Amino acid sequence: MKVKVAKTAGFCFGVKRAVDKVYELIASGDRAIYTLGPIIHNEEVVSDLERRGVRVITEEELETLSGGTVVIRSHGVGRHVYEKLKVCGLDYVDVTCPFVLKIHRIVERESAAGRHIVIIGDKDHPEVRGICGWCQGSYTVLKDLEEAENFTPHPQKPLSVVSQTTFNYNKFKDLVEILGKKSYDNNVLNMLNVLNTICNATEERQREAKDIAGEVDTMLVVGGRHSSNTQKLFEICKKECGNTYFIQTPVDLDSEMFQCSSCVGITAGASTPKNIIEEVQEHVRIKF
Repeated sequence: MKVKVAKTAGFCFGVKRAVDKVYELIASGDRAIYTLGPIIHNEEVVSDLERRGVRVITEEELETLSGGTVVIRSHGVGRHVYEKLKVCGLDYVDVTCPFVLKIHRIVERESAAGRHIVIIGDKDHPEVRGICGWCQGSYTVLKDLEEAENFTPHPQKPLSVVSQTTFNYNKFKDLVEILGKKSYDNNVLNMLNVLNTICNATEERQREAKDIAGEVDTMLVVGGRHSSNTQKLFEICKKECGNTYFIQTPVDLDSEMFQCSSCVGITAGASTPKNIIEEVQEHVRIKF
C-alpha cells in the first residue's frame, strides 16, 4: 500500500506553543494548573494532561479558584476575561496564538473607528467568541452563504471583514464576494474593508490536503471530533476523494476503508500530535 502523508499535517505553531507551555508548567510542579477550556481540540492530549493533574475549567469557575495558574489557550478570549482574572486576583499564562491576537487588535481598532465588524466563522467556536469580545461596537458573525445572503449592511456604516483563522479559504472568498455585491448594490463599495486573517499555515494545509486527496484512492483525515480546522480539512478532501474518512486514532481504522485502494493519503488537523499521525501511518502500512 502506497501512503502519502501531508508535510503540513499536525501541530501548527500556535498549538505547539500552547501545549508545550502547559507541559512546561507541569514540570515546574509548584502549583495547580487550570486551562480555560480544553487546551486544544484533541481528546488524547486533553486526557493526558488531566492524568497529569491539569484541570479544564470554564469562565464561570474562575471565581471559585483560590490560587494556581490559569492558562489562556491558543483560541484566545475576550477582553472581559482578562478583567475577570484581574478582579479575581488570579495568575495566568497567555498562550493565545499571535495570529488570533492580531485579529483582536484589528477588530478593536476598526470598531473603535465606528465600523461594523463582520466576522466570517462559526459563532460557537471559542476563537470567534474571543474575537467578538474585542469588538467595541456592532458586529455580525457569518458562517455560510445563506447567512451572507440574508445579511443587510447599514447603508451608511462602513464594514470591516475578518475571518476565523481556520476558516475554509475558498468559502471565505465566496462570502466576501456576496458582501462586496451588497456594498456595490448599496453604492457603498468604498466602505467595505476586507482583511484576510486566515492563518497562512491553514491555507497551506488546506491546499496540500486538496492536492493529495485528488491523487489517492482513500483519504484519511486525522483529528479531534471537535476540531474546526480538521472538520474543514475533511470537507475539502471529501470533495476530491469520495472515499475520505475522519478518524481520531488508529482504532477507528477499518479494512473496508481500503477496499480496492492502492494509494492512501493522510492529513491531520492543527491539534493532532505527531505520534498519532505516525501511528496511523504505521497501522495502514502494516495492517492493510
